Amino acid sequence: MKNIIAKGLALYTKSDGLQGCFKGYCEEIQNALIEQSYKKPTDIQEQCMASITEGKDLIGIAQTGTGKTAAFSLPLLERMKQNDRQFKSRNPNVLILAPTRELASQIGESIEKYGKNLPFRHTVIFGGVGQKPQVNALRRGVNILIATPGRLIDLMDQGYVHLEEISCFILDEVDRMLDMGFIHAIRRILKVVPSNRQTLFFSATMPTSMEKLALSMVRKNPVRVQIAPKQPAVERINQTLFHVPKASKINLLLKLLENSDLDKVVVFTQMKHMANRVAKKLQANGFPCAAIHGNKSQAARTKALQDFKNGSSRALIATDVAARGLDINKVSHVINFDLPMEAETYIHRIGRTARAGAEGEAISFCGKEEADLLKSIEKLLKKPIPVKETPELPKVEPRPQESNSSGNRSFSNRRFTKKPKNENFPASKNRRRNRSSHR
Repeated sequence: MKNIIAKGLALYTKSDGLQGCFKGYCEEIQNALIEQSYKKPTDIQEQCMASITEGKDLIGIAQTGTGKTAAFSLPLLERMKQNDRQFKSRNPNVLILAPTRELASQIGESIEKYGKNLPFRHTVIFGGVGQKPQVNALRRGVNILIATPGRLIDLMDQGYVHLEEISCFILDEVDRMLDMGFIHAIRRILKVVPSNRQTLFFSATMPTSMEKLALSMVRKNPVRVQIAPKQPAVERINQTLFHVPKASKINLLLKLLENSDLDKVVVFTQMKHMANRVAKKLQANGFPCAAIHGNKSQAARTKALQDFKNGSSRALIATDVAARGLDINKVSHVINFDLPMEAETYIHRIGRTARAGAEGEAISFCGKEEADLLKSIEKLLKKPIPVKETPELPKVEPRPQESNSSGNRSFSNRRFTKKPKNENFPASKNRRRNRSSHR
């Protein structure tokens, strides 16, 4: 008993080190913050705390990596603690929508960490895995439901999810939701959620179309919190470019990875099969890594992310769709193995490094066929990406089926060839037919 009291006093004493709005949270949340070594809130966290705790609608805009998840989850938990009777029922009281499985899982992990000392239950539901464990969790009762739109609607249609008691509705990374075509799913969910709810709307950007969407969801006169970056994330990233033939990209990647400074690297490819191919090549050369893309099972994607986070894998090979929502600390380098088709995606990719105010490195490979893509990116950046001289690489031998010694295409592996003439086997037009023997 003495040990328990002593531990509680120690945590209370340490809470004096908390700054800003963190001092206003209940003791249970403060102790969780101390365990996570949190001391000073970010600007978005500081400015959202009071409004969310008071139950007001809010539109929050801040760039990626500024702590938006904590900005809504911490004051939400505080509000639930203050009004625990309102938030204790078997059906969900809080619904948080996220665009990807990975982001939904990350939000669930944050709720778990911040609310570990509170009596509220939460669960995460998304597609790509069996629904039985998710259904069982819903049957046991949850207070906070984190979901991707597709699986949520699926379970609603089956009668496993009931949203009539939702008092707080949160949309996270809304700009990505719209990019991924979830607007119709969101509107369908909104028809079920009570209209007198609290609505929190978080996004990294706020174009005009999204502004209209936000205002159609929230109540009148929502609180608007927009954090202008002190320094754009792109400006904190050292960007370099290598002009390299497509066939030599893998050798250049292997050459760069010989540098131990590239200790936690996200490599982006355009296609899923290329992600697999790059991962296989790196593994064969002794570089621990894993590929993550839409064709991978959720179990494989989860393991790949976990191995990368804990340092078991040095590199994560990802496509753009799978990489959305990735929030991984201390990514040292981002490598664009293939340039993205859209210039804005380049900004999103390199933003996986230089998070939470840190600096980062972004390296891009550009083949001749990608020249137009490079022009679009540099137009968006309003400056050219500094070019580095490509180091000497092993020569790539041409594939046998692509060329022969004469420089012409080889026809030795043709699928269809002329059947050789057999003198003992007459041509069909001269052969007598005897159908009776085949009946």
